[in-house]
Amino acid sequence: MTKINSRARKPIKWSTIISALIILLVYAAVFIAEQTLPATSMLFTVLKKGATYALVAVSMNLLNGFTGLFSLGQAGFMLIGAYSYAILTIPVADRINVYQYYNGGLVQFAMPVVPALIVAGLMAALFAFLIGLPVLRLKSDYLAIATLGFAEIVRAIFQWNKLGALTNGSNILREFPTFNDFNIRNAEGEVTLYLSTLVPFLIAGVCIALIVLLINSTYGRSLRAIKDDEIAAEAMGINLFHHKQLSFCISSFFAGIGGAMLAMYQSTIQAKAFTSAMTYEILLIVVIGGIGSVTGSCISSFLFVAASEWWLRFLDQKQMIGSFEVPLLRNGFRLVVFSVIIMIVVLFFRQGIMGTRELPDLFRRKKTLKQEVKA
Repeated sequence: MTKINSRARKPIKWSTIISALIILLVYAAVFIAEQTLPATSMLFTVLKKGATYALVAVSMNLLNGFTGLFSLGQAGFMLIGAYSYAILTIPVADRINVYQYYNGGLVQFAMPVVPALIVAGLMAALFAFLIGLPVLRLKSDYLAIATLGFAEIVRAIFQWNKLGALTNGSNILREFPTFNDFNIRNAEGEVTLYLSTLVPFLIAGVCIALIVLLINSTYGRSLRAIKDDEIAAEAMGINLFHHKQLSFCISSFFAGIGGAMLAMYQSTIQAKAFTSAMTYEILLIVVIGGIGSVTGSCISSFLFVAASEWWLRFLDQKQMIGSFEVPLLRNGFRLVVFSVIIMIVVLFFRQGIMGTRELPDLFRRKKTLKQEVKA
């Protein structure tokens, strides 16, 4: 029996090693590309935003795909994380210019980037804990509507002028550290080492790795049990509300960090940008990648951003072939083609690109029943 188990583990071990090597190669490729390609390349825009969306999509998949809770409040938690990060990291000397209508604002100190990212996640998790007390007792569609309403309420509150000394009201927040501030410069201010694209990959990678560890832990198995059958899970001694709240808070924590990363990517933030459409984009990424697949969420995030921000951009501009103007190509046509592509993907990949598979599953040898008996 021991011999059979040791043989059964070998494919899993090698598949994990191969997956780790692929991930390291991706990081190396990003670093090399950043040092060799022009800084204005659209590739870096896709990579930065893709890494940010990958983290938020995986955090949403933890809730929707692994726990079975249909939440639509991601944009609200991203907003909380983005504002928390920005408020805490704006240099004191620049606050009088940012909060020009509120005498420099209420907060008069600045935190380092990493602690501010953690606080951003904790603030989102705190709001998730409070809203989860009444909301998580709802089921399916009612939970989705409640969390969507929460996101809209948060967006309106953060634009309220009464809170302007903290949130700057309906005005934008700026001057906080961005990804470009991680580039290493010499005494003349010239960039000697570009790290503005590698850093979001590192932040997202660490956070996604923590989520994967949670999914593969005993808590993760409990969350899967809740998704499969709540009655059976409760009969096994699993506290449904406790585990749902845990999943909700953890998902919101990483969504908050994702919101902070989005603020670093955009360099300015404003509450009105965190609309329900942002949540729908994240949900679409999760569905395309595969509900219940972390790898699928990561892959579909980069494909989604690349298609919407880069590959189809030419469709928004008029194209001439000699003296003949190509019909339909004008501002907005890109979104039409993008929607058709999404419909085709959904039709031919009913379970998403990866389904419920992960990266190591692609390298595991499929044994037939005869081979297993022989082993």
